[in-house]
Amino acid sequence: MNWHQAIKDYQNYLRIERGLSANSLASYTLDIKKLMKWLDINLIEMSPLSISEETLQQFIYQIAKEVNPKSQSRIISGLRGFFNYLIFEEYRSTNPMELIESPKIGRKLPDTLAISEIDQLIKAVDLSKPQGERNRAILETLYGCGLRVSELITLKISDLFFEEGFIKITGKGNKQRFVPIGDTTIKYINIYQNQIRVHQKIKPEANDTLFLNRRGNGLTRAMIFTIIKQLVEKTGIQKNISPHTFRHSFATHLLENGADLRAIQQMLGHESITTTEIYTHLETSFLTETINKFHPRRD
Repeated sequence: MNWHQAIKDYQNYLRIERGLSANSLASYTLDIKKLMKWLDINLIEMSPLSISEETLQQFIYQIAKEVNPKSQSRIISGLRGFFNYLIFEEYRSTNPMELIESPKIGRKLPDTLAISEIDQLIKAVDLSKPQGERNRAILETLYGCGLRVSELITLKISDLFFEEGFIKITGKGNKQRFVPIGDTTIKYINIYQNQIRVHQKIKPEANDTLFLNRRGNGLTRAMIFTIIKQLVEKTGIQKNISPHTFRHSFATHLLENGADLRAIQQMLGHESITTTEIYTHLETSFLTETINKFHPRRD
C-alpha cells in the first residue's frame, strides 16, 4: 500500500464511518501529506506500512522547528489517528506514533462576553436595513442556543420545533441533538421569517435554509464572521470576538446561574465532559462568591 492509496482509503473511512465533512477530511489528511512531502524531499522510501517510529520522530523534530507547539500537537494527534486506522483495518499491528509525546501546551481560554456586551452588540444592529432583522436573529440564535457557526448556517426551517420549545441541530459527524430555544430567540426568528425572509426570492436549494443572504442563498461562515466583526468595531468592545464567543458565553452564563454541567454538555453537543469544562471556564471572583455563599465553613 502506497501513501496515496492509504490516504484515499482513510478519507473514505472518515466520510462513511465517521460522517465527517469535506473540510474535516481535508484537515485530517493535510498532515499526512506533509509527512509524504518530507519523505520525498529526504529521499526516504517508506510506505505507511513500513515507516518506523525513528523516522516519524525525525519528521516531528523537523516540524517542531517550523510550527508552534499547538500545531505540532495537532500534527502528532492527526498522525496517531491515521496509524490507528491502519491498525483497525489490520494493515499494521503497531502504531509508530504511540510513544511520541505531544508538547505541553497551555489552554488558551476564549474571551467571554458579559450580558451587557451581548445586549450592546445586538442593539448595534442596523434594523433600518432588511438584513438587520436577520442579523439580530442570528446573534440571538448563537447566544440563545449556543450553536457552532457551521450549525447556524445549516439550520433549517424544518428543524424548528417552536411549539415544543426545541430546535434540531446537526453537529459534528452528522450527529443530531435537540437544543432548547427560549421565547426571546423564537420571537426574533419569527420577525425575520415573517417580515423579511417571506419577501425574498429564494434559490430552490436554499428553500429550507433559515438564514439567507440577499441573493436568496445560504450564508457562509465568512459572512457570519464579517457581520460580528463589523458590530464589534461599531461598539468599540475591546475583546477578540467571533461567532464562537457567543457559544462560550452561552455555556459560561448557564453555569454561573446554576445549570448542571452535564446538561450543558448535551446542549453543546460535546462527546467529552472535559471539553465542556474548558468552554465553561469561570472567573475566580465567581468561584470565590460560590464558596462564600454555599460552603458550610464560609463564616
